[in-house]
Amino acid sequence: MSELHDECGVFGIFKNEPDIDIVEETYLALYALQHRGQTGAGIAVNDNGNMRYYKDFGMIPEALPEPELSRLGNGQIALGHVKYSSGDEVDPANLAPLVMRYIKGQLALCMNGAITNYHELREELNHGAAIFQSNGDTEIIAYLVARARIKAPTIEEAVREAVNQLKGAYAAVLMSPSKLIGVRDPMGIRPLCYGKIGSSYVIASESCVFDSLGGEFIRDIQPGEILVIDSDGVHSYTENCGEKTALCLFEYVYFSRPDSVVDGVSVVKARQRAGKLLAQQHPIDADIVCAVPDCGIESAIGYSMESGIRYATGLIKNKYIGRAFNDRKKNEEYLMRIKLNALTYNIEGQRVIVIDDSILKGKTSRHIVELLRQAGAKEVHMLIASPPFRNPCYLNSDTNTKEKLIASQKSIEEICEYIGADSLGFLSAESLKEIAKECHIGFCDACFTGEYPLDVSDTSREDKYSQKIKQSGISE
Repeated sequence: MSELHDECGVFGIFKNEPDIDIVEETYLALYALQHRGQTGAGIAVNDNGNMRYYKDFGMIPEALPEPELSRLGNGQIALGHVKYSSGDEVDPANLAPLVMRYIKGQLALCMNGAITNYHELREELNHGAAIFQSNGDTEIIAYLVARARIKAPTIEEAVREAVNQLKGAYAAVLMSPSKLIGVRDPMGIRPLCYGKIGSSYVIASESCVFDSLGGEFIRDIQPGEILVIDSDGVHSYTENCGEKTALCLFEYVYFSRPDSVVDGVSVVKARQRAGKLLAQQHPIDADIVCAVPDCGIESAIGYSMESGIRYATGLIKNKYIGRAFNDRKKNEEYLMRIKLNALTYNIEGQRVIVIDDSILKGKTSRHIVELLRQAGAKEVHMLIASPPFRNPCYLNSDTNTKEKLIASQKSIEEICEYIGADSLGFLSAESLKEIAKECHIGFCDACFTGEYPLDVSDTSREDKYSQKIKQSGISE
């Protein structure tokens, strides 16, 4: 069970059929994207230029109750968003979609990613007398689009001008009074794709959304592409395409749902291939292979297929835990025990290989080994379907300091001793790219190698302008 969290999932729909309920479709789409964020969710609806929205904390049923959804009415365009935030970033102002009024009417926006020149842009906007309601990247993009739209003849021209000022990883969906727009950063670090439900067009973080809605996947949005959908159809702008690409490899390891296809590669296939490579690199004499649910399951199946060792369920995950549970003031060990339990019937007396997607802090891995031993395992061998996670990710996850990462502090042998396993093995860095070798674009593996595809020197979320105000003693 990885401790890594992605930051968001995005969705947009442009209705071309009168009998489609776009609020219902957006609500169901967010369920399909729930794995990308469980802190909060929101929906915005555009009815002839009048935008209504609702957003709140919690998983989908908590954040978007039926009485509030019914007040959104219906319209032609809608946006949806699920958010993950680390505990110190829980601020209602950072929930999305962001809906704002400006000189050209209304604009709504949601995104997945991180703007690495955030502070540079915010400082510039602050000196231009911008008033911010949040400390999020989404508001920066919205301001840039609104400012560009004053002179730009169309909203898509304003978006093109705005994204030319951005650096970082982003997959964004925007809604103007008459258009739905999808934007992917030039490196393609975050995934984004589009498809159809009947004759209506949809944009989403992952292709599993189209399957869930009974729709049709058309293609991935290219790195750097701006896709505009309006009453005349789909329009593609590719002036920013063709640069070096760097899709986050963790989409295949952990972030994406196994039934998604990301940039030409089936996620389930990639994870099973990782398990097969693990079996080749770390052959172990054992009785059963089991997985840490959910992201270790397919890799464990791949290991079993390659090694011939029987796959069995060894751990059961409680899938019915929402925000109310996570807010309870209990110690970490207690919470982990509620979330995960060992299946003694399958484990007792067995030499067990347990496969997980990654190790970050190591506490969860240690707890898992303890659970399996308490269930009667004779031996516990832990294998990880990715290399050691040694470097912070500044481009979307909540691991932005080395101090959080056990592999940056300890050797593999020391980690093995810390978690209490009989042995510990990782997938090699060279093999990781092989799991998605058919991918249409390049990869970012900085969390494993430390080789970042872009400058990450300005990535703190602390508002430097506010700090200057505080230090000066000036009252805001």
